[in-house]
Amino acid sequence: MKREIMMRVHSARVYNGGTYGLLKLVPVEGILPGDIEPGQFVQVDVPDCKGAFLRRPISVNFVDYEANELWLLVRAAGKGTRSLIACVEGQQLSVILPLGRGFSMPEKGGRVLLVGGGVGVAPLLYFGKVLKDNGYVPEFALGARSAGDLLMLDEFEKYGPVHVATENGELGTKGFVTQLPAMAEDIAHIACCGPTPMMKAVAKIAKARGINCEVSLENAMACGLGACLCCVEDTDHGRVCVCTEGPVFNINQLKWEL
Repeated sequence: MKREIMMRVHSARVYNGGTYGLLKLVPVEGILPGDIEPGQFVQVDVPDCKGAFLRRPISVNFVDYEANELWLLVRAAGKGTRSLIACVEGQQLSVILPLGRGFSMPEKGGRVLLVGGGVGVAPLLYFGKVLKDNGYVPEFALGARSAGDLLMLDEFEKYGPVHVATENGELGTKGFVTQLPAMAEDIAHIACCGPTPMMKAVAKIAKARGINCEVSLENAMACGLGACLCCVEDTDHGRVCVCTEGPVFNINQLKWEL
């Protein structure tokens, strides 16, 4: 059940010269909701930023229930997100959570690959933890333009093998995440998040090989509640709001031309 919670910045870290920021938030009062699922998102009120009237949708990066922390990995895409990255320890933020539909638990017994590009790796960290806690051995295939855009690799390595690709060849395989050797091996289930062209390339591979595949869409979301119709996507059930019916969809639901 979604609710609005005042949260305090427990710690803030900047990556790649301020291109990305990691906020670790704790509730001002009480404890985090226990029903936050991997792949869901939150709507954050932007503090002290002229022109940023709407909340910003941010994927749940991680939930640390022992520390009572919610992690948000933010990319500087505009005034609002730059303002969030500039938050400092002790600052308070209004957060609506949890929102949307998250990833499905795959069937046991097959190889599970979590594929992310850029800041799209964010929701895969928490999903990796939940998978490991439930007896899976997830693997991660993470891609970015450069080594500086590969984020939180040490955290991902806690939950499974990590395969990386950079477009400029600075780290791992040179090229796109779809060119990783790990993508050519037997896979039973793929969970994917990142730029739409990357997700479509992954979906094309999955369809051709009969791999069950879910993707987390990054359509522009203004309200996060299905009222503004900014994030509508064509599916086999008609045009639906990504913020309420997603952001995670099975690729067989989407009317993508692959």
